[in-house]
Amino acid sequence: MGIRRTKHAVYELKYHLVWVPKYRAQVLGVKERQYLKKLFEEIAEEYEFHIDTMEVMEDHIHVFIEAPPSYAPARVVQIMKSISAKQLYKKYPEIRKKMWSGAIWGEGYFVRSVGDVVTSDVIRRYIKYQQDEDKPSQSKMF
Repeated sequence: MGIRRTKHAVYELKYHLVWVPKYRAQVLGVKERQYLKKLFEEIAEEYEFHIDTMEVMEDHIHVFIEAPPSYAPARVVQIMKSISAKQLYKKYPEIRKKMWSGAIWGEGYFVRSVGDVVTSDVIRRYIKYQQDEDKPSQSKMF
């Protein structure tokens, strides 16, 4: 991970994402979990996301992911959940029978932005430093 670039942006945006199967149903067996891990990696590659760490449990998913600034965190989750649901049902149609509502994933999710070196305190100090006229030069963030 680290600082990445697009045509118009320099960024380091990392998110810890968590979501669950609808009704917190334990419908993800070993083979489904292995398939989802591979599938999440493929989705990430297609959308230029970078997965640092992930764990697919029977009743919830954890993904530590970096995404370009053109994707809001809600959109990242929507992409991961919608594509994975469609592909999971296609490969394992028996799961659909267990999910009586027709949806595999619950509507909600958890997201937290995460930083390695640049923490909230570093940003506060950096912004406060900009106001200090006694300093001869501007500090660099990256």
